Amino acid sequence: RGTFESDLSVMRTREDSFYIVSSSAQRIRDANWILQHVEPQQQVDLIDVTDELSVIGLMGPNSRQILTRVSDDDFATFAFGTSRKICIQGVGLRAARITYVGELGWELHVPGDDAATVYDAICEAGQELGLVDAGHYAVNSLRLEKGYRAWGADLTPDDTPLEAGLSFALAWDKEIPFIGKDALLKQREEGLCKRMVSFVVKDPDQTLWHDEPIYRDGVCVGYTSSAAYGHTLAAPVALGYVRWHQPISRRFILDGNYEIDVAGERVPATAHLKAPYDAKRDKILG
Repeated sequence: RGTFESDLSVMRTREDSFYIVSSSAQRIRDANWILQHVEPQQQVDLIDVTDELSVIGLMGPNSRQILTRVSDDDFATFAFGTSRKICIQGVGLRAARITYVGELGWELHVPGDDAATVYDAICEAGQELGLVDAGHYAVNSLRLEKGYRAWGADLTPDDTPLEAGLSFALAWDKEIPFIGKDALLKQREEGLCKRMVSFVVKDPDQTLWHDEPIYRDGVCVGYTSSAAYGHTLAAPVALGYVRWHQPISRRFILDGNYEIDVAGERVPATAHLKAPYDAKRDKILG
């Protein structure tokens, strides 16, 4: 069908070896799905190392400076979207320059027994630079400002990458066709009747959670799939699919006047097809 089965990251560690990071709720399902699609002539060993590792996310404009204080590795040439082995306090770990919060940052995949050592070293190095712990609600707020989709909320088995605004991630010209390619080619040709849109609510005092109805020119066209208060934008932010009875164009999205129903009150909102925050990714790529 060309819809989502999961949301995960794959890092090549050697020519024939890969490191896969899935969500905590998906690891067994993802492993089974991968093994089910191994060709008979292929030899694949899938090893679950979840219980052996911890992950520390170091995110923010000072993240590179903090890492240089705790490691002798070169972070100036550490390209976005890559991973490599580094050392912190004598602990070998894998660092990946990826982010889910829309800022410069790294994920550090650390042996579980050494996680506290690495965490303490980072906290000490970042103390004078304003480093603080951040929880789920902070991450959720930041990723919504950046328009990052969340598995299970914004991305489900009922949604396609085209509808979700993620067509850039599709390998259309790959020699080996991916599963669902024919369905997506057909959808691309026929047009989309559903498109993911970012919304910024104009009233900063409103509180959104998710599943609030979305109105375009007075007509209900969908509902929010996730929402939070965006502290950087100083306004509530949300993601949601706009639906229509015929293919939706970019102009259809941007020319509409939008309101979001918050507890029975319709509140004006601005629609964005690009991220409301740092749309050109300057902060991430800096």
